[in-house]
Amino acid sequence: MDDTFDLVVIGGGPGGYPAAIRAAQRGLKVALVEGKDLGGTCLNRGCIPTKTLIASANVLKQIEGAEKFGVISGGNISFDYGKMIERKDKVLTKIRRGVEGLVSSNKITLIRGWASYLSPREIKVTLPTGEEKIIHAEKSVIATGSEPKEIPIFKVDGKKIHDSTTLLECKELPKKIIIIGGGIIGCEFASLFRALEVEVVVIEMLSSLLPLETKGIGSALMKTFEKQGIQCHVGTVVKELNNTEHGVEAVLGSGEKISGDMALVAVGRKMNVDKIGLDKTGLQVNEKGFLNTNERMETAVPGIYAVGDIASKWWLAHVASHQGLVAGDNAAGIDAEMHYDAVPSVIFTTPEIATVGTGLEEATEKGINATLSSFPYQAIGKAQAEEHAEGFAQLVVDKDTGAIIGAQIFGYDAGTLIAEMGLAIQNELTVEDVTNTIHAHPTIAEIWMEAALQATEYPLHMPPKRKA
Repeated sequence: MDDTFDLVVIGGGPGGYPAAIRAAQRGLKVALVEGKDLGGTCLNRGCIPTKTLIASANVLKQIEGAEKFGVISGGNISFDYGKMIERKDKVLTKIRRGVEGLVSSNKITLIRGWASYLSPREIKVTLPTGEEKIIHAEKSVIATGSEPKEIPIFKVDGKKIHDSTTLLECKELPKKIIIIGGGIIGCEFASLFRALEVEVVVIEMLSSLLPLETKGIGSALMKTFEKQGIQCHVGTVVKELNNTEHGVEAVLGSGEKISGDMALVAVGRKMNVDKIGLDKTGLQVNEKGFLNTNERMETAVPGIYAVGDIASKWWLAHVASHQGLVAGDNAAGIDAEMHYDAVPSVIFTTPEIATVGTGLEEATEKGINATLSSFPYQAIGKAQAEEHAEGFAQLVVDKDTGAIIGAQIFGYDAGTLIAEMGLAIQNELTVEDVTNTIHAHPTIAEIWMEAALQATEYPLHMPPKRKA
């Protein structure tokens, strides 16, 4: 095999393989180095496996609620978690083969192994056999991603105490699970396991669930969780997490003890930059553990790009993929830049949560004369017809220009609905642009038109605001 390439991509996750594909499409000779499965954490240990299990749980809940629609199920409803896991694994295998096919069809050289820089243009790859191979490239992309953060006082053993990776390998459900961390990962697992009849306790150190989201989202989710029977402890520190004869025990800062069969530690992730020879390139991580990049995804060393978790605050697969496309273009001499004003984020709880753009608090801090316009699901006909009346959608609007600068939605199918507002913010549309766009009826997407009408103070399906 020829050991010289135009571009070497280190890491075959959602940032790496798009970078390799785009560069190959632009005519570069590309090698992609991956030590595990293509697709990275997202496909194999994160986004796809969790959403596959959530889909199974959603089917269960829909059947359990069938009588509301006049549908009689005719017997006791049960589920087989082992078969859900089997289905999850089949979905992963199918998608993984699809990614492998894309890499092959774009004539990318896939090298199975672990890469480490010897210099900015020379990379050593340790193959699964232990053999070492040296490859050369004028340019490279670092796309090594992240793994669950190891916390010394929480000893993950993959049996009773889990991180998000080992938990997905369990074939049986616990009767009760303690989840340490009320961020995205913790809340998604809480929602999933509660739907599967597991008793769930969520413990979050900060004062709200989803503490990084805009104000109001965390409190709305907490109310919903409590209605669903999920116990939530916010502003609470876990001092110890211990194995016991029958399960696990969490010792809180107050001295209170909470017992369960199993625990999930979901308190952040660490960047995979320790074993890739950064010191041989002249690159250093910043104080937050990331590699600094510019809008072209270039690092401080010419010819080396970085994408994904290790390159920005956005730990999102779709951001990594877009960064990969930008890096691939620039490596091939095609000018491309990243823009982060309209990054959508989706949390797959029940109901879903999605956000894009700027929150009201952030807008105010930036000195923008902003206002918040909200509309409830319960006033949308389709939401009532489908028994999805919980939640709200809201717009953050620049009062001086009418431009939509942010949007948040808490409710059914939020992950799909947020796309409209992503397009609106990316293209600097105003609330009048939305109100002048005919939205099909009856659809839940009408909620954006109604929220925009609220912002213009000419609401249609809500009483007018009282004037002072």
